[in-house]
Amino acid sequence: MRRLLIAGNWKMHKTIPEALDLVRELKELVKDVNDRDILVCPPFTALYPVSRELEGSNIVLGGQNMYFEEQGAFTGEISPLMLKDAGCSYVILGHSERRHIFGETDELVNKKVLSAINHGLIPILCVGELLEERESGKTQEVVEKQVREGLKGVDGDNEFVIAYEPVWAIGTGKTATPELAEEVHLFIRQVLSDMFGSEKANSVRILYGGSVKPENAAGLLNMENIDGALVGGASLKAESFAKIVKFDMEA
Repeated sequence: MRRLLIAGNWKMHKTIPEALDLVRELKELVKDVNDRDILVCPPFTALYPVSRELEGSNIVLGGQNMYFEEQGAFTGEISPLMLKDAGCSYVILGHSERRHIFGETDELVNKKVLSAINHGLIPILCVGELLEERESGKTQEVVEKQVREGLKGVDGDNEFVIAYEPVWAIGTGKTATPELAEEVHLFIRQVLSDMFGSEKANSVRILYGGSVKPENAAGLLNMENIDGALVGGASLKAESFAKIVKFDMEA
């Protein structure tokens, strides 16, 4: 049985005081949750103070991106060693905004995935198609290429997470129907089975990302192959994120 993972990607939001206020409120709201993993990914500036605030809680910390080198002349970048030092255990890699705004390629994302694993971080590899790719019937082709290229050189014993995020559903208010999302998640699991074998494929958590809100979380997260959510805007308020975390635990 795969353990659910509910991850909040804060993107470029929250000053340090705002970040601390958010996690203090969130800690209280989800303190009784013990049957799923809860992850928050603040901006880099807030990582260390948030890490200190989360000590002893049931919430873990992740970074939103990283470079694959440990150190060097890479102005503006952050290394896996820095993320570990700040208290991170996960890192989001290959997010559609990194791919489509900042031009990250599958090759670069793969280097980051391998570096994360080598430094004891669990990568969350994001994959997903553009609207025009979906409309032209290329969803599986695009997603399979991103999965295979992103995980090239990864060992079956390594831990990693996949996040399927249809680009047309991110920040748009549009959401893939649970059935449509399940179809792609099942396809990703089949690709993983071909790459690593069925046992590994059945153990990998595949998250859904794309305008996940309290109102649609249960429908998505009750699908067989959807093992959690990568939440954007709804993770910026403790109450809405807590409702997603506790989607089937509400009275």
